Amino acid sequence: QVQLVESGGGSVQAGGSLTLSCVASGYSSRGYNMGWFRQAPGKEREGVAAIWDVSTEYATSVKGRFTISRDSAKNTMYLQMNSLKPEDTAMYYCAATRGPVSAPWWSKTAYYYWGQGTQVTVSS
Repeated sequence: QVQLVESGGGSVQAGGSLTLSCVASGYSSRGYNMGWFRQAPGKEREGVAAIWDVSTEYATSVKGRFTISRDSAKNTMYLQMNSLKPEDTAMYYCAATRGPVSAPWWSKTAYYYWGQGTQVTVSS
């Protein structure tokens, strides 16, 4: 059974940093595209960053502040978040694809496996 488990969320002040982790179990994440999404109350779930094929992708709103990485040996994906802003407050989810996909990295439909989420709250 495939499981994705996020951790590392918390409450920080604006300008602070957090690092999220996503541990995959039940399969090897090697060869799978993986991404981070977030969802604020009353808003759609949006793509934040992804490791897509051989490249990394970022939403415009986080480019230059967030860094996505993966340790294949540990089956773990990370999201380093710096210079956090109140608008970054959301539930953050990790996700992984299964097989070839035609949807773009920022589309929820590209991903098959999802974690339960970890809350990030940034105060001003």
